[in-house]
Amino acid sequence: MNHERMSKILVGPVVSEKSTRVADQNKQFVFKVLRDASKPEIRKAVEKMFDVTVTQVQVSNVKGKIKRFSQTIGRRSDWKKAYVTLAEGSDIDFAGAD
Repeated sequence: MNHERMSKILVGPVVSEKSTRVADQNKQFVFKVLRDASKPEIRKAVEKMFDVTVTQVQVSNVKGKIKRFSQTIGRRSDWKKAYVTLAEGSDIDFAGAD
């Protein structure tokens, strides 16, 4: 896997009440990832970008909601999220600023 692909796999962190609770209880972090990303690719991308050790990756495909836009009915895009479990002693700080 090349460097360019690895930098595009992680779209961004998912910040919600559930992801915060999971991070506190289980040392899991939730990321929005590309729809065609595999578990080994996600593991390598997180380990390289944040310099941590990943023990487990779980993925979930999220279906887009059907929404009404003015008089037409539309559908949001489907997306994929990954629950990444870190090894003991590893941590990701999204605030990051000193």
